[in-house]
Amino acid sequence: MTSSISISFSSSLLPSPLLPQDARKSKKSDAAIIFITTASRTVFRCASATTSSSTSKNSAEKKRHWKAGEYPGVSEVSIPRIANGSGSAKRTPIKNLKKKLDRHNNAKAWANTVTEALSDRIQKKQWLDALEVFEMLKKQPFYQPKEGTYMKLLVLLGKSGQPQHAQKLFDTMLEEGLEPTPELYTALLGAYSRSNLIDKAFSILDKMKILPLCQPDVYTYSILIKACIDASRFDLVESLYEQMAERLITPNTVTQNIVLSGYGKAGKLEQMEKVLSGMLQSTTSKPDVWTMNNIISLFGNKGQIEMMERWYEKFRDFGIEPETRTFNILIGAYGKKRMYDKMSSVMEYMRKLSFPWTTSTYNNVIEAFSEVGDAKHMEYTFDQMRAEGMKADTKTFCCLVKGYANAGLFHKVISTVQLAGKLEIPENTSFYNAVIFSCAKAEDLMEMERVFNRMKDKKCQPDSATYSMMADAYKKEGMSDKVYDLEQEKQMMAVKDNVDIEMEALVDV
Repeated sequence: MTSSISISFSSSLLPSPLLPQDARKSKKSDAAIIFITTASRTVFRCASATTSSSTSKNSAEKKRHWKAGEYPGVSEVSIPRIANGSGSAKRTPIKNLKKKLDRHNNAKAWANTVTEALSDRIQKKQWLDALEVFEMLKKQPFYQPKEGTYMKLLVLLGKSGQPQHAQKLFDTMLEEGLEPTPELYTALLGAYSRSNLIDKAFSILDKMKILPLCQPDVYTYSILIKACIDASRFDLVESLYEQMAERLITPNTVTQNIVLSGYGKAGKLEQMEKVLSGMLQSTTSKPDVWTMNNIISLFGNKGQIEMMERWYEKFRDFGIEPETRTFNILIGAYGKKRMYDKMSSVMEYMRKLSFPWTTSTYNNVIEAFSEVGDAKHMEYTFDQMRAEGMKADTKTFCCLVKGYANAGLFHKVISTVQLAGKLEIPENTSFYNAVIFSCAKAEDLMEMERVFNRMKDKKCQPDSATYSMMADAYKKEGMSDKVYDLEQEKQMMAVKDNVDIEMEALVDV
């Protein structure tokens, strides 16, 4: 039995000097001493073991022995008993600890799997699959809305020509409680701008201007200026410059390069030279390698090789050094003019200066041979590209498909399309246009229609080139009814797009 006594006294609680040293140690080991101080007195509580044999017997009965490797436990006598209603003590449950840990680890692994799947779809530019995985992610209990995820999806949808889906995603983001930022609004504006929906892009700009925390910046205006230039709305460009001046936003080199390129493509060489002269005198928008690339690309695409080379030397005199993209532009321009010697010289010069051959480098060479139906050299370049570990992209396969069609090797078109599927190459409007081109070239109108239907099933919007190629193929066979149906569908698609834009404008109001 264990006895418990309470002793009240006012004397010191120091050990008695009358006790021998060994006796003091024995007392200390046999008793558990607790001091409780109150306002009026100090209570000394001592729980001593009066009978050693009885205590050891009870300990043997109550103490649980744990096997090696099991969860370490304590005996009942070593912890205080917490009395409940029935007078018994509660123990910490450890029976299902392993199951709980397994469930936690499985949930964490599932979260990582879904998140990685979403990142993979975004990286591969598979916008439809990315949205499906994102919907799956939102249904999980661990989901938390994040600005970065929405930003990546908005940019992907904008580049994929899906402004309606971008707007829907933006609205969902607001419903989930995320605060909009200038960057998110700029991404949405960019989605409309890339699809040439200028009015809708301007409405986004107007909305940003009335939100104190979402004011447009130089990047917002640069994206909108590019959209206006691509649509040849140079009058709107001037009004945007005026808005920037009112808001004390200074155009940077990116902005000026966009305008410079736009004037050049529109043949407004006088305005182009004016902008370039202003850049040379400016302290905030000095010409850079992008300026060089824009100018030489302009003349290279027009086949004006002498002007391209002349401007290249001028920029070198300005102290601007070329980069890989600069050499890729030169290679592409020489290839289109079938100046294979100069094209090879530039590639050798790149090797000499330790500039890497990129996917764009190989694409320009493949495209040069594709245009003339030189399947042999085209295949050799593609094989070398893969041997060096360079990853092919959608443009690579567009050039291959067109090259085989121009060479009359239609069976290789099929194998190339199958290879693109195996490599998970993103299928966009340009890719389907290349396949439709090859079908029209082979006069296989039935297969052409199947590809066209698959294109729409995959949510790839047909463009003017799509309808033009198919109409020419039908006209060649005298199928006027098919041409009429195609024109009707094209008009219906245009009307549908306008209705969608008007409905979105009403919702915004």
